[in-house]
Amino acid sequence: MKQSIRAVKAPIKARVSIPGSKSITNRALLLAALADGVSEIFNILISDDTLAFIQALRNLGVGIQVDEASYSCIIAGCDGRFPKKEAEIWCADAGTVARFLLAACAASQGIFHFDASEQMRSRPIASLLRTLCAQGARVSPVTAEKMPFTLEGSDGLLGGEIEIDGSETSQFVSALLMIAPYAKTPVMIQTQDVVSSPFLSMTCDMMADFGVLVRRMHHARFFVPAPQRYEGRDFIVEPDLTTASYFFAAAAVTAGEVTIQKVERTHSKQGDVEFLEVLEKMGCEVLETELGLTVKGPQELKGVSVDMRDFADTFMTLAAIAPFASTPTIITNIGHTRLQESNRIYAMRKGLEVLGIQVEEGPDWIKIFPSIPQAGVVDSHNDHRIAMAFSIIGLRVSDVEIENAECVSKTCPDFFTLWKALTD
Repeated sequence: MKQSIRAVKAPIKARVSIPGSKSITNRALLLAALADGVSEIFNILISDDTLAFIQALRNLGVGIQVDEASYSCIIAGCDGRFPKKEAEIWCADAGTVARFLLAACAASQGIFHFDASEQMRSRPIASLLRTLCAQGARVSPVTAEKMPFTLEGSDGLLGGEIEIDGSETSQFVSALLMIAPYAKTPVMIQTQDVVSSPFLSMTCDMMADFGVLVRRMHHARFFVPAPQRYEGRDFIVEPDLTTASYFFAAAAVTAGEVTIQKVERTHSKQGDVEFLEVLEKMGCEVLETELGLTVKGPQELKGVSVDMRDFADTFMTLAAIAPFASTPTIITNIGHTRLQESNRIYAMRKGLEVLGIQVEEGPDWIKIFPSIPQAGVVDSHNDHRIAMAFSIIGLRVSDVEIENAECVSKTCPDFFTLWKALTD
């Protein structure tokens, strides 16, 4: 599907309701599935990634009743061990399904057959697989470093000291943390060079929400007493701040005003809340009221230099705002995004160049210069965040089109409906 973006002639003024956070939804689904008792989760995201997670849990024997109309679900927890002793796990394009359920299955007795899309097969998983095998799981073939493979789980991790490299993705560490309470002995997880560290804070906070103690001894060392168990509970998922970033950007590039409803800045579990500070440095005003968060765009945006290692999911949003700033913008420490749904640094550079924007790229950085964008057709590289980011430029330039735009269904199926409402 090719999606045309409608340019606007006046500042945007809008209120928008954003779907629930994908990262929080999939963590809540796993914690509730592992819990003792019944949980009800509200404001869940209904998208390709979360539906893949729900289907995989059902294949593992977890009872889940989903009400898509009310964005809620009821989950009967299995108290740390999946009921099915053999299951097919289709991970689709979802990193959270592949990494989180791989760890959970490794700690549950059974035979589990994992596979995924071509895109997901190429994303990092080998170091997590090796760690789980050292903790008692077995994989076939024994040389497997990518899907498909078969995993034989043990009755809980062995526990003790676990070292895992966090430089490719923090999801490896989160996966180990969430299954650690069911280990045979207390678990000490040591990581290094971890990217997107706020996601680990999110994981620890949510483990506590479901009744499990985890102690973060410093930013890279975690202690989880075992055995413990999660307790079923009611849980409300926050709106997704990564998705919100595109709508805040709409205010920034049009000197407009956009309010995202029911979003909090001070109490959010999401690391992408840091993106609001970047907008403020560019000259935007950010207000928190009883309605939610409001961003007001300035008459002139300023370029920034920012390290986005901890909130790199929004670097593409910033890259799409940057051409409209009065000075260059430099985004650094984002090398790990080359291993995500696409090579995101490359994909952004190519798309910006198609639209006539001056840009430079390095191994872990990108620099965008003030430019006058032109019409063009941008390849999304089948990456939802690339497709959504280039929609921002389309607000200022007529005849911007995005190829393979349907990929937004991964995290926000209604994105273009919400986007069109900005310009109506």
